[in-house]
Amino acid sequence: MKVSTRGDYASRALLSLALHAHEDGPTSVRDIAERTGLPQPYLEQILLALKGAGLVRSKRGVGGGYVLARPPEEIALSEILSAVDGPIVAGDFGEPHTNGACDHEGQCVLLAIWADVGEHMRRYLGSLTLADIVGMARGEAPWPDEKPEDAEPVS
Repeated sequence: MKVSTRGDYASRALLSLALHAHEDGPTSVRDIAERTGLPQPYLEQILLALKGAGLVRSKRGVGGGYVLARPPEEIALSEILSAVDGPIVAGDFGEPHTNGACDHEGQCVLLAIWADVGEHMRRYLGSLTLADIVGMARGEAPWPDEKPEDAEPVS
């Protein structure tokens, strides 16, 4: 699986909202763009998709902007990526044993493997919440590539 630019930008935007959730009121698209270094026009499109998926709420007018629709503990990374990119899959190869998918040598076993890879990705991305990522970003939790003994002590 390759995470798309839309998926990366959506994740960065929601991480920014989660990191600043303690601040009063909504966050403007301009502020999110400045904090994350993302292009504002593209970010606006992404936020609309995230709003359609029920991950953010918006307020119009002066003092308007976006807030998370649910607590960061309840928003999985898999939901964010699916909201902007569709289902998380290893490829668009079809399912084993359907529509003649196993008509060619070795094809059926490979289709089963690709389906299994997709399931592993969905499970892993579903296990990470925005709250987990906030903890990592703040140095309060180990990064995904760190073993617990490699992590810096948190004071």
